[in-house]
Amino acid sequence: MGSRVELFAAIRRDERVEGLSIRQLAERANLHWAYIGQVERGRRNLTLHNILKLATALDVDPGRLIRGLTPPSDG
Repeated sequence: MGSRVELFAAIRRDERVEGLSIRQLAERANLHWAYIGQVERGRRNLTLHNILKLATALDVDPGRLIRGLTPPSDG
């Protein structure tokens, strides 16, 4: 779960997201607001496709969103 939460924390730290509601971010990325909320709480995984949608909505390189994240341990 840590990587999911870390990824969304990285998205939330982006200055393009500051002040946006979950609904506004979801609308920009053409995703459902409930899905975004579940990702933010670590209950859902972001697919590569949806990471690309978020990066496009934020006008950032997708690598910027995942830089520094580590895969979850299998334990």
